[in-house]
Amino acid sequence: MKIYKNFLVGPVVLAMTLSLVNCKNNTKKEETAVVAEMPKASITKTDFGKLDSITVDKYKLVNVNGMEVDIITYGGIITSLKAPGKDSTFQDVVLGFDNLAQYTSGNPPFFGAIIGRYGNRIAKGKFSLDGTEYQLPTNDGPNSLHGGAGFDKVIWTAEEVKDGDTVGLKLTYLSKDGDQGYPGNLQTTVTYTLLSDNTLLIDYEAQTDKTTVVNLTQHTYFNLSGDFNKTILDTEVMLNADQYLPVDETLIPTGELATVEGTPFDFNTPKLIKTDIDAENDQLAKGKGYDHCWILNGEDGQMRLAATAYDSESGRFLEVETTEPAIQFYTGNFLDGTLTQKGGTSTYAYRSGFCLETQHYPDSPNQPEFPSTVLKPGETYKSQTSFKFSVK
Repeated sequence: MKIYKNFLVGPVVLAMTLSLVNCKNNTKKEETAVVAEMPKASITKTDFGKLDSITVDKYKLVNVNGMEVDIITYGGIITSLKAPGKDSTFQDVVLGFDNLAQYTSGNPPFFGAIIGRYGNRIAKGKFSLDGTEYQLPTNDGPNSLHGGAGFDKVIWTAEEVKDGDTVGLKLTYLSKDGDQGYPGNLQTTVTYTLLSDNTLLIDYEAQTDKTTVVNLTQHTYFNLSGDFNKTILDTEVMLNADQYLPVDETLIPTGELATVEGTPFDFNTPKLIKTDIDAENDQLAKGKGYDHCWILNGEDGQMRLAATAYDSESGRFLEVETTEPAIQFYTGNFLDGTLTQKGGTSTYAYRSGFCLETQHYPDSPNQPEFPSTVLKPGETYKSQTSFKFSVK
């Protein structure tokens, strides 16, 4: 597998003048160097609207190359991400909305949001800890999805972070004991950091005062073409995984760890999303395409390559690394043309965005053979994922 790492270098303007002044009986050499400054990394805050009289802020992170990431304090949502293409132009490559009202009206696709307390599905919205059964909201048929009215629907406290060429945003939120049925006061921190090599780094951290379950992730939809009127079917994807989790009719894992070899779920060799997405396959029928969890190769807890995505027309190449044991690959199968695009001139059609959600396995609280998502008092939940953009 060949990984390309060509980065767009920030503009540097260098002008050098050398003047020779001939004077009587001597020659004077005068050197003057004028160097334009490199663009500086920056972070700016603007008002994005109000929710229940509370101001929602938008922070724009810009690195030295001109890459931009916009994040709002409502849901910690990434509303825009402008990445370079091979023609050196920057385009927004994430699905989202223009205003707060569109996000607060439900945001059923979870565009760009922080997901918690528990990313993905929990069967029947129930689990037991230390002999106590907990009931969660069931907002996805019979199951609980993405924490119910979860972290994507709250206003986070923001703190700007700046260190040389690195800019970031530290978001904190206290989810109180009993929030959406989960036990424990959970103090959560999510830090977005934009690096000078066009990497967006996301660090998750949480502590609890009562035994609970935690599975945090990020739910951005990508369209690397920069044209939201195009589908993502011609995107080339690699998933570094030899196994995936088959699901039942309600998209809950059956408990089987199935091999991808010889199936439409084999992305170990990069292939276009459209290659097998409409193949006759029971699992694809249940998900209406790809909406499954892949078990990543490599050691859990260690930062390693999880996935890549490449759009040949724009040249944009995305690399995803994570410490998480799995990744949910979702191909926008439930986008149906009812949600208005940014700019307001069109709508988000079927399969116009894809998600790469790094996480623990779905329904882990009910499947003890899966890696544990239990967090106890005195412990710290930590997870890291990076999204690196380049051009090839």
